[in-house]
Amino acid sequence: MNVIDAINLKKSFNYKNEIIQAVNGVSLTISKGEVFGLLGPNGAGKTTTMRMLSTLIPIDEGDAYVAGYNVRKQPNVVRKYIGYVGQLGGADPTATGWENLMLAGRLYGMNHDITKKEAKKLVDIFELGAIIDRMPKTYSGGQKRRLELALGLIHKPDVLFLDEPTTGLDPDSRFNIWRYVEKLRDDGMAVFLTTHYLEEADELANNLAIMDHGKIVAKGTPQELKRQISGDVIIVKPKCKKTDLEKLLSLLNAQEPIDKTLIKESLIKDESIYIYVDNGSFALPIILDMFKEQEIVIDNISLSQPSLDDVFLKQTGRTLQDAGKEYVI
Repeated sequence: MNVIDAINLKKSFNYKNEIIQAVNGVSLTISKGEVFGLLGPNGAGKTTTMRMLSTLIPIDEGDAYVAGYNVRKQPNVVRKYIGYVGQLGGADPTATGWENLMLAGRLYGMNHDITKKEAKKLVDIFELGAIIDRMPKTYSGGQKRRLELALGLIHKPDVLFLDEPTTGLDPDSRFNIWRYVEKLRDDGMAVFLTTHYLEEADELANNLAIMDHGKIVAKGTPQELKRQISGDVIIVKPKCKKTDLEKLLSLLNAQEPIDKTLIKESLIKDESIYIYVDNGSFALPIILDMFKEQEIVIDNISLSQPSLDDVFLKQTGRTLQDAGKEYVI
């Protein structure tokens, strides 16, 4: 059963008298018990997509259903079935953690006894007992995030929206958040996660979509997306001029004198040549011989399996890190 259905969503903003298309034709589905990851650089349109689906901003064009209800026509009903944890958090820094949980329950129309019962469960689940009577302004980053997750779950929603949940956290805190998200998935909850961390998307997402400039450029499981590239990636950094690098690339793309089944694709990035092959162990010595014949000295060479960054690079022509440096709403 699909908990989220989004069809051709579009959203634009007026920025300095210029219309910016932040989301342009996004369609996706999410099932119960699934972590769906929306991966892309900052400014790709991930948060805007999430805010439309969670009723925080109106949809310009397209349609969406969450928990079986129409987001455009029934936003008040949709809100009863979703939890939302934004990048900036929603806890009142001047109230204690416990007071925040009780307030959140009341805002969702829960009675005092049920709120108290659920709050106690969440305090145990997220290991907040030692700090729950303190104000969140005294919490560490990881502690605040755990409280915010509890606030988003107080009313037992069908869908939890997590917008960049581990940004700014140390590695231990990030790992702990991952553990909690995996537990929610195992308990049957649908989790919609936005992230610009490759490792996070690979670790948590059952299915993911890669987003760039407001559009989804690839969808599938992390394994499926990486298999679309090819078997292995050989990264070669030769000691040569850029013009010679381009000549080498032309030679590789022409696949001469190499067997045409050996190299699937090659491209230049950061003064290195990325060579996508089916079998790296077989291809590596042949490629080394080719460089030797061309009298090219190699500064560095590595062999690895394709990553999600390789998928992004192939789809967009740049790495996720480089894309994040661009200015997009």
